[in-house]
Amino acid sequence: MRTVAVVGASLAGLRAVEELRAQGFDGRIAVIGDEPYQPYDRPPLSKAYLAGTCAPESLRLADQSDTDDLAAEWRLGVRADSLDPLTRSVRLSSGEEITADGVVIATGGRARQLPGSEGLAGVHTVRTLDDAAALRADLENSSAGVVVIGGGWIGSEVASTCHALGRPVTVVEANPTPLARVLGPAMGSVCAALHTDHGVALRTGVGVRSLTSAGLGPWKRVTGVDLADGTHLPADVVVVGIGMLPNTEWLTGSGIPVDNGVLCDAGCVTAFPSVVAVGDVARYHGPDGPVRHEHWTNASEQPATAVRNLLAGTTIEEYRPSGYFWSDQYGTRLQVAGHPADADEVTIVDGSPNDRRFVAEYRRRGAAVGVLAMNNPKLFGRLRRQLRDRAVV
Repeated sequence: MRTVAVVGASLAGLRAVEELRAQGFDGRIAVIGDEPYQPYDRPPLSKAYLAGTCAPESLRLADQSDTDDLAAEWRLGVRADSLDPLTRSVRLSSGEEITADGVVIATGGRARQLPGSEGLAGVHTVRTLDDAAALRADLENSSAGVVVIGGGWIGSEVASTCHALGRPVTVVEANPTPLARVLGPAMGSVCAALHTDHGVALRTGVGVRSLTSAGLGPWKRVTGVDLADGTHLPADVVVVGIGMLPNTEWLTGSGIPVDNGVLCDAGCVTAFPSVVAVGDVARYHGPDGPVRHEHWTNASEQPATAVRNLLAGTTIEEYRPSGYFWSDQYGTRLQVAGHPADADEVTIVDGSPNDRRFVAEYRRRGAAVGVLAMNNPKLFGRLRRQLRDRAVV
């Protein structure tokens, strides 16, 4: 193998390049990224960057000297339009074609849009650096308030930041309990209470009927949100945090199986041994069927396994996710490890949810499968290590 094309220049793509070099690959590496920026960190976009407390330069995942040491060719601001896995040829939007012996798909995803919001000023998602910059600029001129549609991790973080900036905020969540799908209804309710603790309005169990607006053409701007129960929420800034869609359209006609992500085996290898997938776009085979993770740790850890299998030409190692992620909201650190959604029992093992400092352990058939901590990093770290050690055994 002399050439590897890495399609995607965010965290998972960068880690794939680093793993290729760390695992002894000394050939050509071509990296294709549709954004014009060197790899940057996304978690701060909804927090420190949106709040204006960090500069774009501080988001970079690697110094210039580090990326230079990787000796990779960076094609930034260029989109991958198609892939022929038989010839391992990647066609770019620039018209260039890169032929490689191996391909790493790390194209991530894009934020889901709210139907009817297209071209409407004041409506934002937070997925890219440009997204966050546009939202930050709008917040500086906001007077009517902010409505955040979606009470998941990204929506909650944005609401927290907007509140810290002094903007009146309402969070709208269609489900009865935010984060219940991930944490269960009891712990989801505890985390959701952080909003009301800080005076942020929370509307749950109700969907969005439509957005209202004023103006014409390029001056058409959002003025509020109409809910399904008839409530109207005035707003001149609306943030949509209703999930993401994996970027797989460019693989149409390639023969690579795609279903809510790029389908892979347990080692992140696609139907073609010379093509692997990593990060948010990879839907790999787990113990209970195909699974796709959308968090920083997965994008950072997965490439080591995928690259090892790519260089071997077959699956010699399976990926074991740590399931770790975190969220900072209203000055509170939330940490999750393992797989809480698999649990049939949840127990508070330290502290109290009423004090907003506790650790909860999730069990399935008596065995620990996950842990959630709020403002309790020390015990969380110990229980997280225990989970990891059990998974290795």
